[in-house]
Amino acid sequence: MSTNSTAPAPVNADRRTAIAVTCAVGGAGAVAAAIPFVASLTPSERAKAAGAPIQVDLGGIAPGEMRTFEWRGKPVWVLRRTPEMIEATKKMTDRLIDPESKRTAYPTPEYARNELRSIKPEYLIAVGICTHLGCSPVGPLAPGSNLTLGGESGFFCPCHGSAFDLAGRVFKNMPAPDNLEVPPHKYLSETVVVVGDDSKA
Repeated sequence: MSTNSTAPAPVNADRRTAIAVTCAVGGAGAVAAAIPFVASLTPSERAKAAGAPIQVDLGGIAPGEMRTFEWRGKPVWVLRRTPEMIEATKKMTDRLIDPESKRTAYPTPEYARNELRSIKPEYLIAVGICTHLGCSPVGPLAPGSNLTLGGESGFFCPCHGSAFDLAGRVFKNMPAPDNLEVPPHKYLSETVVVVGDDSKA
């Protein structure tokens, strides 16, 4: 009894090449189409930068001078306090709501829970937004220029009259309920500080 079996016809070499090229082009097209979709799921560089830590060079800040930097869309003050400013700040304790920064509405990092609210006494690093309704205080004001500060230097919020000392601590009987926020930060060297990251190296 005979069995009819038909062997597959051999594939022409040119046809095999054409099929391979077609598959390769199709695969490349699928990958190219997928890239924008996958990329849309990851944060943009701008979004990453908005929340990323920033490096601040302290070298160009003169004693008594304050500079403002942006971190997460917030103004961050870096004030280089003079010895006179430091001594004046140490005398403010009895006039402040929370001189030891114990309140938790705007938690102060452990390393800044001291009378100068800083790692290095010379530098105040604070978010320049009033804890009352989010206005921007002005300062540091010269001694005697603002009656609310009782003749001392400090920061004053013109929106509703809150006053803060040169450590960002709010005075008693003010609308602001808390001290200015101290952002997480760490020093990389004597003149470079990272704001937005206080993790251990």
